[in-house]
Amino acid sequence: MSVFTRVARGRLAAWLTVVAAIVLGAAVFGLPQPENPAPVSSTGLSVQWQSTQVERLQDELPDSEVQPAIVVVSRADGGPLTEPDRTAVTGVVGELGRFAAGGRVSPPQTSPDGTVALVAVPLSTADGQDDVATRVADLRTALDGLPDGLAAQVTGAPAFTADLTKVFDGADITLLAVTATVVALLLLVTYRSPFLWIVPLVVVAAAEQLTLRAVDTIVPAFGIHLQEGQVTGIASVLVFGAATDYALLLIARYREELRREADRFAAMRAALRRTAEPILASGGTVVLGVLTLLLSEQETNRALAVACATGVVFAMLSALFVLPAVLVLFGRGLFWPFVPRVGGPAREGRIWGRLGTAVVRRPAPVAVLATLLLAGLALGGLGIRTGLSETEQFRVKPEAVAGAETLARAFPAGTTQPLAVLTTPAAAQAVTAAAKDVPGVASARPSSAGDTVAQVDVVLEAEPGTAESDRTVEALRDAVDAVPGSAPPTVDGADPFDGAVVGGTVAATYDSDRADTKDLKLILPIILLLVGAVLVLLLRGLVAPVLLVLTVIASFFASLGAAWLLFDHVLGFPALDSGVLLLAFVFLVALGVDYNIFLVTRAREDARRTGTRDGMLSALRVTGGVITSAGILLAAVFAVLGVLPLLTLTQIGIIVCIGVLLDTLLVRTVLVPALAFLLGDRFWWPGHVRREADPGTGTGTGTGTDAPADRHEPTAADRHGTAATDAPAGRHGAADTDTARD
Repeated sequence: MSVFTRVARGRLAAWLTVVAAIVLGAAVFGLPQPENPAPVSSTGLSVQWQSTQVERLQDELPDSEVQPAIVVVSRADGGPLTEPDRTAVTGVVGELGRFAAGGRVSPPQTSPDGTVALVAVPLSTADGQDDVATRVADLRTALDGLPDGLAAQVTGAPAFTADLTKVFDGADITLLAVTATVVALLLLVTYRSPFLWIVPLVVVAAAEQLTLRAVDTIVPAFGIHLQEGQVTGIASVLVFGAATDYALLLIARYREELRREADRFAAMRAALRRTAEPILASGGTVVLGVLTLLLSEQETNRALAVACATGVVFAMLSALFVLPAVLVLFGRGLFWPFVPRVGGPAREGRIWGRLGTAVVRRPAPVAVLATLLLAGLALGGLGIRTGLSETEQFRVKPEAVAGAETLARAFPAGTTQPLAVLTTPAAAQAVTAAAKDVPGVASARPSSAGDTVAQVDVVLEAEPGTAESDRTVEALRDAVDAVPGSAPPTVDGADPFDGAVVGGTVAATYDSDRADTKDLKLILPIILLLVGAVLVLLLRGLVAPVLLVLTVIASFFASLGAAWLLFDHVLGFPALDSGVLLLAFVFLVALGVDYNIFLVTRAREDARRTGTRDGMLSALRVTGGVITSAGILLAAVFAVLGVLPLLTLTQIGIIVCIGVLLDTLLVRTVLVPALAFLLGDRFWWPGHVRREADPGTGTGTGTGTDAPADRHEPTAADRHGTAATDAPAGRHGAADTDTARD
């Protein structure tokens, strides 16, 4: 077959791949979009949790679709309300009746110190969150008519819902724009080419958009409620990071092969043969890692599992099919001004070669120092606090939070979010009496009642979400559970309780924290076993996989400690959200091991020719630049989560950012090579590296022992340049036509 025939067939295959990708993309965008299932509860917890049972039982109450918006009126100077002030507040109550369900608003209540007036406006929630947000906005507009000197704030559950909806308006566009800008800048710096960076950026952006559209169909198809904003934001960032990492790995190997192959199509085939395994292993590790979230008690985590797994699959497809096709269609000129030529010198790897040489001289002290550094950073996590109250969830304080804080200064802190105790109508008075006797309860009174269910509203003295609040919830549940005959009807699918059940926003937050702890104990060992199993299959050994998993665990604790020092002493965050630990661990273990996979698979490949020690040196030299670029890029992309308004997403982004940087700059470049240098061929035990014939002599290089320490290890460029020079002249001469056209 002539070279022109091979080029024509290669070009045709590339075009067919691009066309197939476009058709697949059109098919994904044409998928029917099923109706998003209703959430199982406001927290996403199943009916086995008391707070979810309370939500279901409240549907049987006559006012189940009504929630109070709390209007908080105070003086701008913080002083007591004057008589004219109170008259003005009473006057505005009549105007607020047009927003209230039933058209009536209760008279205002004044705090004991006279500084705050409270007006409860019952709002209908029957028409969904958008309607609630509109009503809250109209209510706030109506309060603009208060006299000068008075400040009115709207808080309560409907206001929190409205503010949460508002802060996410346009967040997806902002996240996409910032992420794409960060990726573009880093690709431009990495490649130093005015054209090359555009190709992977376009391919990655297309994969991200396909992911978001596919997620709209796939997640609801699994019967899981899709929460826009948090789930799609994390999935978007993950796809950008993973797909760009795979693109960097492929392009680096393709450029390397172009120095030994005149035919760019043959170079791409060789690059794919060498990078497909680490990309598939890396992507498979991330997919398995995030799918462990399907075991979570939280519905949001289960949605995240499906969304992220879908995104990583698209990232792998884009790197293994679409990107190679586009790259070969553009040819070598895409790399201008640093166009790789056959036999040309390698410009990358010099710094990493020197680093590897320094590590190989003293691997034991280097390994000890790296371990001590990770341990020192991990100590920063001592005294870490977890659990955020609802008022602490936002980075930028919305009006609902400010109103709740104003109210808490004058009334019991739990006034805006009373607990809901569900019992039978006959036991309502007994449950109320039992609740009043619980330490930490400010007040308890019967509320609405239906035929089989009655509700008792309980206000706590402590601020919602605090440790004092959690202890009061526990004590209250024990107290009302002991009231004879107080158990309400059992919710379908739930185990019956012996007595009354306690729910509401505060109790739901408490249950969510307990669910997060349960998830940690279940999912953490499973993901470690899965990642370890993937590494065992990939490396065909035990020692290397165990060491790699241990280094990833060490980098997680180090990143957590470093992040907590930043949160506590610099950013002033009150605590970690209870769900952050699980998500940060899953992403760091799944993504952090990627760079070790990229390094160690290349080390094993090169060790077949030169031995473990020189193979690791060669791998560090050849992959150092691309892995460092990939790690910095992924860290920067996760840091972009900080543009979203929730503190939880900011915390996840910073922890993963620090962890990826540690994996990239310390674990992969120093600790893992040092361990490999110390162990030699035992690094692959019980497997072994089977030596290949030396390309220069045609004979085997040994039986698996390390090369002598003073042996010169040829660089990848040296070997490739020699291979290119020694190739048959006719082959290169014919292929040079293709090179000239490039």
